[in-house]
Amino acid sequence: MEKKSIAYSPLIVGAMRLGEWGSNYNTTDYEAFIESCINLGLTDFDHADIYGGHTTEIEFGKVMAVRPDLRGKIEVTTKCGIMYPSDNRPSIKVKHYDSSKDHIINSVNTSLKNLQVGKIKLLLIHRPDYLMEVDEIAEAFTQLRDSGKVDYFGVSNFTPTQFQLLADVFPLVNNQVEFSLTHPFPLMDEASYYSRRKQVKITAWSPLGGAKALDPTENPVLSTCLAAMSAKYNCTADQVLYAWICKHPLGIIPVTGTSRVSRIKIALTAIDIELSREDWYELLEKSLGHKVA
Repeated sequence: MEKKSIAYSPLIVGAMRLGEWGSNYNTTDYEAFIESCINLGLTDFDHADIYGGHTTEIEFGKVMAVRPDLRGKIEVTTKCGIMYPSDNRPSIKVKHYDSSKDHIINSVNTSLKNLQVGKIKLLLIHRPDYLMEVDEIAEAFTQLRDSGKVDYFGVSNFTPTQFQLLADVFPLVNNQVEFSLTHPFPLMDEASYYSRRKQVKITAWSPLGGAKALDPTENPVLSTCLAAMSAKYNCTADQVLYAWICKHPLGIIPVTGTSRVSRIKIALTAIDIELSREDWYELLEKSLGHKVA
C-alpha cells in the first residue's frame, strides 16, 4: 500500500496548555486564540484525548459548534492510547496503554464528537503499548481511513524499531517525538536517519526543552552561549532554540507548547533565522557538555 505524503503549516499549534493543564481558557479565549493562529497562517492544531484530563478537546469543540466557519480553516491532529486516570474517567485506576482495535476506533469517534469536526487529519498512537498487536492496530487504521474519519496515521514517542514494526503492516507518515537542543537524542538514536530514509515526518514536542536552556541555573554554559547567539542573530534565545530545530535537513516541525499568541509569533519568525553550521554544532556542544565525537 502506497503511503500518502502529509504537509503541515510552518508550526503545529499544541493545544495541551490551553485548558485545565495550562491557561484554563474559556470559550471566548479559545476562539480568539484559534483565530489568531489562523491569521498567522497556522492551521494545524495538535490535540490528545487525555489533555486537560479529557476536557480540552471538548472545550475546543465548543468553539467549532458556535463557529462552524472555522472548521474549514483548521486541521486537527489527535492522539489516543493512553489510559489516563482522571475525574472524567473514574473507571481507570492505573495509568496504562490500550492500542486495541476497539479502543482506537472508540477514541476517534469520541474525539470527533468532542472536537466538533468532520474528520481528523492525523491520528497518532500516543505512546508505545507494550502489549500492542500491530495487525489489530492496522485493522483499526484501515477501518478509520476507509470510513473517511481519518486521513493520515502515525505514532508518538516510538523508537525506529517500534515504528517499523507497525509500518510493516500499515503506512505511517509521522512520528512525534521529544526533540530540542536540551533533548537532542533522536539525532543519536538513528530516529532522524531512519525517518529521512523512509520519508517519515518528524514533529517535535517540547521544542524549547521545557525552557531549561533558558535558565542560567540549569545550564549556565548553554545559557551563556544562547545569549551570545541571540546577540549575533539579533533575536531572542527561544528563537535560537527554534532555529536550531529548523536547521535540520529532515524538516522537523515544532509543536508549540504555549497558550500565548505573542510567543507563537516569536516562534514563527524564528523559522527564517539561518544558523551557520558551526554555530549549530557549538550550541549542541554546549548542551551536551562535551565536543561531538
